[in-house]
Amino acid sequence: MKINLNADLGESFGPYVIGNDEELLGVVGAANIACGFHGGDPVVIARAIARAKETGASIGAHPGHADLQGFGRRAMALSSEELRLSVVYQISAVTGMAHALGHPITHVKPHGAMNNQACVDRAMADTIARAVAETDPGLILLAPALSQLAAAGDAAGLRVALEIFADRTYEADGSLTPRSRPGSVLHGKGEALAHVKRMIEAGGIVTREGSVLPTPFHSICVHGDGAEALSTARALRAALADWGHAPVTLPEAMAG
Repeated sequence: MKINLNADLGESFGPYVIGNDEELLGVVGAANIACGFHGGDPVVIARAIARAKETGASIGAHPGHADLQGFGRRAMALSSEELRLSVVYQISAVTGMAHALGHPITHVKPHGAMNNQACVDRAMADTIARAVAETDPGLILLAPALSQLAAAGDAAGLRVALEIFADRTYEADGSLTPRSRPGSVLHGKGEALAHVKRMIEAGGIVTREGSVLPTPFHSICVHGDGAEALSTARALRAALADWGHAPVTLPEAMAG
């Protein structure tokens, strides 16, 4: 099958370097570009977009909570209006940068705690889906498989790309194991490859206990801020080809 490999990028800011955008953008088929709230600044964002244009990777806005200190991984309680306008604002910022650089965005993927909260909170998920649709109804919503966010995107009439994670484990309900728990993050390319292979062969999410939750999926995420992200992404791209799957951009994965 055609499948997309994505990473969260553009998350450095000022003198703080997070991830390896230059190298990862030579491997992944889609980049989720931070919008300045949890990471990213105008220069970093522009460089990530320009590099994606060079490599042919599709790009998307990666909005998160306004939480630089916590890297957007701390839950926040926002009103529906605050959340909606925060997402609209962040998508608009990256859309404008992308337009100026001649490489338009194709999707939106919420980051960190915003994403995790929306996966289980349908009202929050509906608000985010509404924000995406109001900004550009032609954008793809990249959402975790079996999540409330994916369901909200469908209800809002958006094209929804379903995502699984190469470097994170899953609970029995299909949610990601909280980072506060031991074993929530898989380390090393060997663990990630075995995890992804199990899910492809099973046709769904494989939980920590070994149960299978059947679901289609279009994209596989490797977290770009991890120390082993580049080696894992390279190994995964090569493995997908070896297993007979074509790594493509996100729009191409959605097209079949």
